[in-house]
Amino acid sequence: MAHDIVTARASGHAGQTAAWCSLPFAVPVLSTLATGPGVAALQTAVKAAAAEGLPLGRTVVALTVPGEGRLPPPVKAAATMLQSQVSAVVTVPFDAHIRTHGMGQADRLGRRTVEAGATLATAVLAAAHAAWGDPLPPAPIPAALPVSPAAETPVPPAQPAPEGVLT
Repeated sequence: MAHDIVTARASGHAGQTAAWCSLPFAVPVLSTLATGPGVAALQTAVKAAAAEGLPLGRTVVALTVPGEGRLPPPVKAAATMLQSQVSAVVTVPFDAHIRTHGMGQADRLGRRTVEAGATLATAVLAAAHAAWGDPLPPAPIPAALPVSPAAETPVPPAQPAPEGVLT
């Protein structure tokens, strides 16, 4: 994300990050591993986004814990610092079941993982409500898709039904 923002600024064009953030009713969710290097990269990205004027006030951060145990002190400090810059910071705990089976058996996720998912969804909805009100306005109607060449092919006229067959 930070690379996209800096590259876009240097080239004088809008980057993908800015384009995604400018979509109607977009709530950016940034995710990183809850490790020292992970949060350091995230902090750099957040600083770049702030310098570019991207909507950090409606951005949610998900810190995913890579293993059992407590959060390292640099991660706790980064989470505390980020709280004042983004809408919410949610910690997603380690779940050995996801590591072994992925999301193929979502009904077997740990209680804490399910709670973190609900907290993350609630944080995204709260950010949207804070930005655009409650209830949310109707979604914009997307532009029509261009007509494909296959759709322009004329349909042959229907064959008359054989005598005695009702249509």
